Amino acid sequence: MNKSGLIEALSKKENLTEKKAIDLVNLIFKGFTDTLKNGGRIEIRGFGSFVVRDYEAYTGRNPKTGKNITVSPKRLPFFKVGKELKAKVNGK
Repeated sequence: MNKSGLIEALSKKENLTEKKAIDLVNLIFKGFTDTLKNGGRIEIRGFGSFVVRDYEAYTGRNPKTGKNITVSPKRLPFFKVGKELKAKVNGK
């Protein structure tokens, strides 16, 4: 499912106009993004949690040229699956 599919499903299930469904989904995603950007953690019980992990700089290799390059430190979002979602996906 992509964002437009989520908007369509929400619109049909809750009998919302497409505009209201778009606003609602964008509001939720903005809240998630702002929380992670500010170093927060998002936990949705039964689904999973989102955190930001910090990665140090390291020396990598350009696979095309074979030259060593320095990769800058970075922060990346990470998702950890919850027990209930894992069990449902595995059919338990």
